[in-house]
Amino acid sequence: MSDRIARPAARILLLDGQGRVLLFRFDPGDRPPFWCTPGGAVDPGERYEDAARRELWEETGIRADPGPEVAQRIVEFVTIEGVPVWADERYFLVRTEAAAIETSGHTALEQRVMRGWRWFTRQEIAAHAEPIFPEDLLEMLAALGA
Repeated sequence: MSDRIARPAARILLLDGQGRVLLFRFDPGDRPPFWCTPGGAVDPGERYEDAARRELWEETGIRADPGPEVAQRIVEFVTIEGVPVWADERYFLVRTEAAAIETSGHTALEQRVMRGWRWFTRQEIAAHAEPIFPEDLLEMLAALGA
C-alpha cells in the first residue's frame, strides 16, 4: 500500500420506501462505465459521520442523519482523477421516502462523470451488466437485513 495514497471515504447505502438502493452511473471516459453508491472522500479533520451527512446532501439533496456506521471495507483502486489509493470506506445506512434526487450540489468533476442515477431492486443489481461497487453490495444489504 506504500505506493498508494490513503483515502478515507464515507459511503451511503440509501434505501427508498420500497427497499431499493440508489446508485449513480459513472462514465469517466477512460474506462468502462460503472455504478456506485453515493459518497466520497472524508475531508481533513472531518469525521466519517459528518462526511456521510455532507456527501448525502451534496450528491442527492437529501438532508438526513446517517446514523451509525454499518460496514467497513478496505479497497485499492485508481480514482477518476487517476490517483492510486487504498480507501478505508465506511458505510452508513439511510432510509428515505424521497423518490427524486437533486444533483445540483454535484462538484464540477461529479457533473462531468456522474451520468445518471436510479433506484435498483436486489434482483436488478444481481442481473445488471455493468459493474456495481461495492462488488459485495448485495451481501452487505443482506447482512444488515436491509
